[in-house]
Amino acid sequence: MKSSNLLMAVSVAALMACAPAGAQAQQAATVAIGKTDIGGRVTSAKGPEAGVWVIAETHDLGTRYAKSVVTDDQGRYVMPGLPKANYDIWVRGYGLVDSPKVKGQPGQHLDLKAVAAPDEKSAAQYYPAEYWFAMLKIPPVSQFPGTGKNGITPKAVTQDDWLDKIKSNGCVGCHQLGNLATRTLKPELGHFDNMHDAWVRRVQSGQASESMVSQIQSFGGDVVLDDFADWTQRIANGETPKQKPPRPQGAERNLVVTVWDWGDATHYLHDEIATDRRKPTVNPYGKLYGAPELSTDMVPWLDPKTNTVGEIKMPVRDPKTPTTKNDPMFAPSPYWGDEKIWDSQTVMHNPMMDAKGRVWITTRIRPAQTAAFCQEGSDHPSAKLTPIKTSNRQLSMLDPKTGKITLIDTCFGTHHLTFSDKGEETIWFSGGGPVVGWFKPGVFAKTHDEAKAQGWTALVLDTNGNGKRDADPVGPKDKVDPARDKQLPGGYYAVMVSPLDGSIWGGIRGYPGGFVRMVPGKNPPATALAEYYEFPADKGSGPRGADIDTNGVVWAGLNSGTLASFDRRKCKGPLNGPTATGQHCPEGFSFYPMPGPQFDGVADKGSVESSYYTWVDQHNTLGLGNDAVVLTGNESDGLLAFDQKNKKWVVLRVPYPMGFYAKGLDGRIDDAKAGWKGRGLWSTSGNRTPFHNEGGKGSKPNVIHVQMRPDPLAH
Repeated sequence: MKSSNLLMAVSVAALMACAPAGAQAQQAATVAIGKTDIGGRVTSAKGPEAGVWVIAETHDLGTRYAKSVVTDDQGRYVMPGLPKANYDIWVRGYGLVDSPKVKGQPGQHLDLKAVAAPDEKSAAQYYPAEYWFAMLKIPPVSQFPGTGKNGITPKAVTQDDWLDKIKSNGCVGCHQLGNLATRTLKPELGHFDNMHDAWVRRVQSGQASESMVSQIQSFGGDVVLDDFADWTQRIANGETPKQKPPRPQGAERNLVVTVWDWGDATHYLHDEIATDRRKPTVNPYGKLYGAPELSTDMVPWLDPKTNTVGEIKMPVRDPKTPTTKNDPMFAPSPYWGDEKIWDSQTVMHNPMMDAKGRVWITTRIRPAQTAAFCQEGSDHPSAKLTPIKTSNRQLSMLDPKTGKITLIDTCFGTHHLTFSDKGEETIWFSGGGPVVGWFKPGVFAKTHDEAKAQGWTALVLDTNGNGKRDADPVGPKDKVDPARDKQLPGGYYAVMVSPLDGSIWGGIRGYPGGFVRMVPGKNPPATALAEYYEFPADKGSGPRGADIDTNGVVWAGLNSGTLASFDRRKCKGPLNGPTATGQHCPEGFSFYPMPGPQFDGVADKGSVESSYYTWVDQHNTLGLGNDAVVLTGNESDGLLAFDQKNKKWVVLRVPYPMGFYAKGLDGRIDDAKAGWKGRGLWSTSGNRTPFHNEGGKGSKPNVIHVQMRPDPLAH
């Protein structure tokens, strides 16, 4: 606390000692602030408003900037660390409607009046998407497995399998369901005789039409469109969510959430990076970089010190590399009409930063056909065993110090990447199809030889239990043969390195899904051995992202609305051999219901939440301690932090703009000596539809910084 603030606090304490009771109550609400803070008290006709947000927004800086804090149990708030600017300030909270905006500047004391919602429909407009999503009717358990004739594909074997297709391994893998844009239909969509026909037209809109139609067809019939039509019709008729969200409690009131715009209104972001995952003090107070996936070849950056933004063009090696602008569009967008707003050759997906502050991004640099050294007949050690003809995405490296971009051709496909320091520094990748690939930056720096610096391996189980990988494993589609090893059918979606032993873990998407552990061995293309651990479907299923903690425990948010962990140390039986094919260690799994409402007719203990990615805070960058597990709360308008110590959730809500949806995050320590002010989580809005967010068409993607104070009045 600054000296002026300390004197203010001491003076108040001295006065209270001799003040009458009424005066003491009034003075208890006094809030100490500094020159860069705004503070005060929020009240309504009912008295102090606890657990509501105070939001400040300005357009005076290099990009739109907003900050939100939560009131304490006396309705007091402190908005800390504001850049010098003119701000619009207002109150938002559950049970309220937004208060009129007032003008303010740092250093001011502002008491604010909250406005109670006149009715439930008005109050519900501020609820997170999940409360509206929970109104969707789900086919009952009795309808599964589907028969095809009942409008449900026979491939949907259980209700959870169906939910997996609607949640993050399907519809919610690209955007929220339940926000204002999806629970209502825009007039620009056209006039229709019924909601079913409107939905048939809706899923054909814009440049994502092919993937949306394909996803709807995967359900096997009209039942899913009937359910969506019924959902939006009931909402149009005035129905509101049965459950109401609680206001922030406990540590949730200590949050400071800062939001910047970056990029532009026609493009979206998939992911961002701020630091090196292994050493989060790298790049302190430095620029963040984003990956805009299908939307553009421009890499956005944000400088949080100067509140400025910009872009860097990511090139391709081959000008014939295809562009998303040529992807089919079945019908005009209700937002953009016939305009094709996406135009990307590079389809940048996931960025990671190394210890030198260089940014490595999974990037497309060429058409699908691989180089000769990748294919059959090559003498490359990996190609000899597993030749690769095509791959969808490769690798690039941006050096912010020099501005130089290096393009690297990988034989295997790339999706996510992570660094390992066990032995020679290695980048491991997911997205390789049937293989797991790696790249050694040190080898490349010395030789500039892409082929020598990379390798890949199939995932092979030691099914015969002889402790080594045999040369003739059973194929991915073949039945298990107890006398021969077994190749797994797919590669990783998530990829992570165990801090305990350097083993490479991956998440396997789908129903029920699972985790794979791979030990590379001395000659990885030929010696790597894998173990597969499948989720017990009756307890949880449907992973997408996953991560690992410092104890080697793997975590994943599931589409069953639960958080799962797997601790290999708890396994009792053999971890290889003919019985070790996935369901041999149920004792290694634990499950924790995610916060939020559940669908009617779904008996699972979880919630409607559909988490896209999982990240473990190994270095306490948030403030909940080492190894707090943080999920993207894709239906919760924020992030969900799970404290392993007390097994409790902390909801990291982003109250403004509504609709926040992330596909990744990281944490950075800018100054270890600065307490909460020197650390925090970083993320970016990752939905493919920024125009679905509060503000509608014209809204830009956002960067968020989440910090946790010791109390709601700290500054």
